[in-house]
Amino acid sequence: MSAGSLTILVIDENRIRASIIEAGLREAGHRHVTVVHDVAGIARRIAEIEPDVIVIDLENPNRDMLENMFQLSRAVKRPIAMFVDRSDRASIEAAVDAGVSAYVIDGLKKERIKPILDMAISRFNAFSRMARELEEARSELENRKVIDRAKGILMKSRGLSEEAAYALLRKTAMNQNRKIADIAQSLVTAAGLLGPLEGE
Repeated sequence: MSAGSLTILVIDENRIRASIIEAGLREAGHRHVTVVHDVAGIARRIAEIEPDVIVIDLENPNRDMLENMFQLSRAVKRPIAMFVDRSDRASIEAAVDAGVSAYVIDGLKKERIKPILDMAISRFNAFSRMARELEEARSELENRKVIDRAKGILMKSRGLSEEAAYALLRKTAMNQNRKIADIAQSLVTAAGLLGPLEGE
């Protein structure tokens, strides 16, 4: 995605600081920049604008405002660069937990906007990729457990070897054009409805 095609939302109650951010973004080639000065109803505005990236500038954030912005970060699932004038360890940890991609303390300078934005996007993409890979690994592990249970059911009920039970699951999946894990889940569910097998 090129700089010009990104839609960027700047959230800043201070108009002077917002103009610094906007100027830095426009100089970096970003044409689709929307600036919002009022944080009230910001979730609705984000839904309307559908930005690719969000830049939040908090001049003197209090704990409640930070918490509201961190909740927003968790909800929107987009790269977020947050500029604050001052911070403490707890706020930094909360920002990381909330998924803020770049948390910059006392660094609002026009020429720094682009590299910070680029870093926020890269970090968000890397985090999203890791989260997706973790979810895939969890799903794969769950599928293996279900397949093992289904094989166990077939081995007990039909007197099959493990290999034959797996072959039957695979053949049924191919015949029905479904995934082996789906067939295994159906078998496990059906076996649960029919009650425990002999010896279980």
